[in-house]
Amino acid sequence: MSKSGIVNVRMVITEEKMLSNIDKVQKLINPKSKKQIVQLDDDVYFKDLIESIKTYLVEYPKKKNFPASVYKAAYELVEFATNQFEDNTKQIEELIRQRETNISLARELKEILEVVVSKETGWKQIVKEASNNFQEDIIETLEIIGKSRSDATENYQDAVKLINARIVNLESNLHIEIDMERIEDKSKALSYIGIEIADALKLIPTPQEEPAEMVMEEAKAEQPVTVVEENKGYIEETRFEVKPSLWQKIKQSKIGRALRYAFKIRVVLDIPALPEGRGEQN
Repeated sequence: MSKSGIVNVRMVITEEKMLSNIDKVQKLINPKSKKQIVQLDDDVYFKDLIESIKTYLVEYPKKKNFPASVYKAAYELVEFATNQFEDNTKQIEELIRQRETNISLARELKEILEVVVSKETGWKQIVKEASNNFQEDIIETLEIIGKSRSDATENYQDAVKLINARIVNLESNLHIEIDMERIEDKSKALSYIGIEIADALKLIPTPQEEPAEMVMEEAKAEQPVTVVEENKGYIEETRFEVKPSLWQKIKQSKIGRALRYAFKIRVVLDIPALPEGRGEQN
């Protein structure tokens, strides 16, 4: 095999490897995928995949001949990552609004609790109006506190603890902070793709894919046509019928005729006459 042939084989193998790596990266950033990236800083596997793709894009020897399949896959990966980044940004904005709302609700619930504990005038109406912003279990707990005749009862103390715990949850927004951290880390991975791969793609001219028919025609035009002058007698002797059976092929071939000719030869054995026996002498 020529040296150029070896290079081509290696290029094809590497091209398939890059397509596989790009597919793996896309699965890691796909929100519907079971195996998603968790933390960019700790995900060495993800970084290695990105580095391999970037190296292939940057170090490819002839940019004008860059494989269209890899370019298209890398371009679609960047496009997909960009769309996911925009979706993540919208989710974070929504979570920020939710966090601000929760902080406001925590402040409101704290004020209502103070009114109910001190049993200020109109506390029942205040609790009733609070049902627009709080769930039924919170309203019922506030009513237990307001109707209790003593703050020493177990029901009263449990009710106060429950309301205070809800206030802390609303203020801390723990679940929202966890979701935001998870989404932000995904966004880091998405931006990492943009920084590493998108910049490398800028160095490569967009490959022009030719129609399949044109490629086939060019291949036919480039293929040398060899005309072999054969002896007409040989053609007639070796010509087979359309889709003949194996036995018909053998019979019509030169081998078959040679066998028939051989069997037509008469085999004559010239056996020398035996010498006549001498008569016995009496």
